[in-house]
Amino acid sequence: MKCRHCHSPLTLPLVDLATSPPSNAYLRTDQLDSPERWYPLRVLVCEHCWLVQTEDFTQADQLFDADYAYFSSFSDAWLKHAQAYVTTMIDRFDLSATHRVVEIASNDGYLLQYVKAAGIPCYGIEPTASTAAAARAKGIESIERFFGTALADELSTAGRQADLIAANNVLAHVPDINDFVAGFARLLTPAGVATFEFPHLLKLLEHCQFDTIYHEHFSYLSLTAVARIFEANGLQVFDVEEWPTHGGSLRVFAQRAGGPHDVSPAVTAMLARETQAGLTQRDAYHSFQARAEAIKNAFVSFLLECKARGERVAAYGAAAKGNTLINFAGIRADLLAYVVDRNPAKQGKFLPGSRIPIVSPEHLIADQPAWIVILPWNLRDEVIGQMAEARQWGARFVTAIPDLAVHA
Repeated sequence: MKCRHCHSPLTLPLVDLATSPPSNAYLRTDQLDSPERWYPLRVLVCEHCWLVQTEDFTQADQLFDADYAYFSSFSDAWLKHAQAYVTTMIDRFDLSATHRVVEIASNDGYLLQYVKAAGIPCYGIEPTASTAAAARAKGIESIERFFGTALADELSTAGRQADLIAANNVLAHVPDINDFVAGFARLLTPAGVATFEFPHLLKLLEHCQFDTIYHEHFSYLSLTAVARIFEANGLQVFDVEEWPTHGGSLRVFAQRAGGPHDVSPAVTAMLARETQAGLTQRDAYHSFQARAEAIKNAFVSFLLECKARGERVAAYGAAAKGNTLINFAGIRADLLAYVVDRNPAKQGKFLPGSRIPIVSPEHLIADQPAWIVILPWNLRDEVIGQMAEARQWGARFVTAIPDLAVHA
């Protein structure tokens, strides 16, 4: 395989998580008698541009299909984050009804609903039919296509350029990252701004967040790699912020090359920090495999000990990251009885690979398990708050990453 940005040969491994099905390919009852598609899940590092990337075995249209079940609006914390983002962008860039906001991978309208409420023209680009339909139900125009230069040129020719483009947790999801980024340079107005949020590779390595690795994530991003990719495709990074979302994310601000915004000292500082952390050296990537295996072994041992004591264990959050952990560890319903999720589109289905059933929160309250494993550990406080009732029967909450931890 060659690097999907600079096309250099890839020889430096980060981690091999064996095989698994696509992490959001939840199963219906009528599919349980049929085989699933399993793919190798291996990650490599480009030693030329330092883009960390999943080895190619799948295609985007196989992962983001009509049955795609991730809906952003089922996280209260993420909705608050989106609302705060819209308020901040309006203030910082003086956005008004004379401007236009576009979101790439707009999902179910979780963010654009706040843009629309502010009276600013907007539309979303979202390739998955299920989430695009949910956005339209909120009155948000959704173009149901994958984004790249072809679509950007069509929209620009039609006079639909954007003063602000939001791209939250999508840059990592695109196989052709060059074509995707180049599309932003074409869709932006001359003074327009694009913002990108993505989990920070530095945090992934520091906290061994290997469960954020799955087939939908084609890339694992540092500012070092992103700045190079942007420069090669007509964009310039002019600011960067750190956010706690998704275990530690970056919000990168970009403009067309030669745009009006001065480059913030924060950009130079973050690049220097990544260099100091070793992200441009082989040694930073060598121990990740052993650390991931240690986390897996500790989690399996915990579940086996609970079973030996006769203590029932359930999970909360049918999240993609949970599926990576569960399938890497080979866990099935004998050790983890079921997983709770607030999303009705997932309830009544089964996790891919493990085929653990997905149920409503009411099921957990009726069942009263001894332990509740929080699979989306980045939402730990939100989940514990939502399931405070569990303390009444003595249930305890557990997260597996970065270390096995019990939360009072």
